[in-house]
Formats: sequence, C-alpha cells, structure tokens
Amino acid sequence: MKILRNILLSAILATSALFGHAATGNARTALGKPDLKAIQQASVDEHSQYYYPTLLKAFLRSDTTMTSTEYQYFYYGTLFQEDFDPYRKTYRPEELEALAPLFSKKELSPAERERVLEYTEQAVREDPVNLRQLNNRIFAYEQKGSTNLARIWQNKLNHLLLVIASSGTGLDRDNAWIVVSPQHEYDFLNLKGIKAVNHKYEQPHFDYIEVEHTDKQHPGYYFDIEEILHQYYLKHPSELK
Repeated sequence: MKILRNILLSAILATSALFGHAATGNARTALGKPDLKAIQQASVDEHSQYYYPTLLKAFLRSDTTMTSTEYQYFYYGTLFQEDFDPYRKTYRPEELEALAPLFSKKELSPAERERVLEYTEQAVREDPVNLRQLNNRIFAYEQKGSTNLARIWQNKLNHLLLVIASSGTGLDRDNAWIVVSPQHEYDFLNLKGIKAVNHKYEQPHFDYIEVEHTDKQHPGYYFDIEEILHQYYLKHPSELK
C-alpha cells in the first residue's frame, strides 16, 4: 500500500513540534515514557480506572472525552490483551488490496465512500489502534461530508500519535519511541510526512528506520520493541527455538 494519505492539516501541526523539539518539556507533554508494568497491571484490573475493556468502550464511542493519560494506558494496554498479536495479519487483505486505489483519489463516489467506510469501521473494531485504518476512516468521513465524525476520529488519532511521540525522541536508543506494533513505526513516520527507506534490527531490541534524508531531517529513528517481542514470544514460544 502506498504511503499513508496525509491526515488533516491540524493533525500534522499538532504533532510537528514533537519531532523537531522532542527534548523540551512542552513538546514531550506531561505523558513521557510509559510505565509498562503499571499499565499492564491496570489494564487487566477490572477495578482500575484504566481497565482496558473500559477504555476500549470509551475509545469506540463517537466522543472526545478521554484524557491524555487514558489514551496512554489504552494504547500501551493493547500489548497485554490476550487476543493481541503485534504481528497480526492485515484485516481482510484481499478487500484492502481492492480498496487501495481509492485512498489516493481526490473524490470518491457514494458507493466508493460506503465501501471504504464499511471496511475501515470494521478494521478499527478488529484492531482499535490501527493507525493506518484510523487515518483512512477519517478520510472516508471527510469524503462523506460527516465533518463532526471526521473531527472526532481525527482527535482520537492525534492523541495516539501524541502518546507515541511522548515516549521519547527517536534520536537514539536511550530515547527510542515505543510502539505496540512494528507497522506503527512506518505509519507514525508517514503521518508526519517522513518517508522510510530501510529497516535495521539492532540487538537487543531496537528497530532503526532509515528515512529519506534532507538537510532538516535526521537520517533515521529508533523504536524500542522489547515489549513487543516479549509479548509475542509469550504467545508463540515455539518460535524461540
């Protein structure tokens, strides 16, 4: 699939400072690096305000009432759900391949809008933190003229991007960004307009994504995938052999 279609300008502006000035307090926001142990405990505790099923219901509602902290617990809490697989296959891949040409069109027909919207709504229910399909869902709402829904889901996507951006700077291993899926490494960069050109795995648990270099652009960014690997091998122990 081609590079992600850019989300609305305000979404890009909302995250732009986080890439260029991620070392400053304002840019990092109050969230910071996630405490994954605390998030794991809260996400499976039905008495916690950050219990994952509770946050999932809130996320899927068409409103913007979730706090930044709830988004952080929701995004990283995904890692610790029994049915979550960070290397899961694409949802209905044949249908997505058929829809791919539509995402680059300036205007969709009514029938095309419904096809895209039906797919993206189901894909997000299957994988609520699918950044790519959240972006495509916004596109479908815009095409349909559902401005309020487009803004609501743009707000949700913006918060998820801010959660990732707040986890580090991406400039070195000590400040690597933390994601819950390898696909998010590419989607996160693409939604900022940064084109990934190569991938390297560096021991013990880092992905280094080389990007299209410019004078104002770093040559690459680090992502910490320690917890991704840990959770994956917990569910697929045979692959450790």
